[in-house]
Amino acid sequence: MDLKQLKSIMSIFEHSQAGQLEISESDGVKTFSVKMVKGGTALPETVTVIPAASAQTESAPAAKEDAPVQSGSDGVLDYNLVGEVKSPMVGIFYAAPDPDSPAFVSKGDRVKKGDTLCLIEAMKLMNEVVAERDGEVVEVCVENGALVEFGQVLFRIF
Repeated sequence: MDLKQLKSIMSIFEHSQAGQLEISESDGVKTFSVKMVKGGTALPETVTVIPAASAQTESAPAAKEDAPVQSGSDGVLDYNLVGEVKSPMVGIFYAAPDPDSPAFVSKGDRVKKGDTLCLIEAMKLMNEVVAERDGEVVEVCVENGALVEFGQVLFRIF
């Protein structure tokens, strides 16, 4: 890890709500380890960063069932049918695989469990966030290229 990467990680951590971050990297000969702690509480759980090229994909935590959505033309809000897809890590949100491609999903799109919703770049690794359930995207809560926090709502799926 070079100084530029470390400064980038420190900046992201400083602007996050996380209270603790620990990173270890080994090249087989040397091991580099950094632990950052700031006032407040530590992370509620461990977050593992997996490269997008690996066989596994990083997915968002389970959908939360408490956000409002309009149901029908009468405008009545249904608080029990919307799931929130949250960021599994701190990083940069990308709605598309590259700048020239269309977004993975947009408001109104139907998705199936396992469909890629976006990418989160963390430490120069692209991590896929996938749908945890079938449904319709009722809201995209983040702008392309924005810094996202651990646990921040990215999408609402009905």
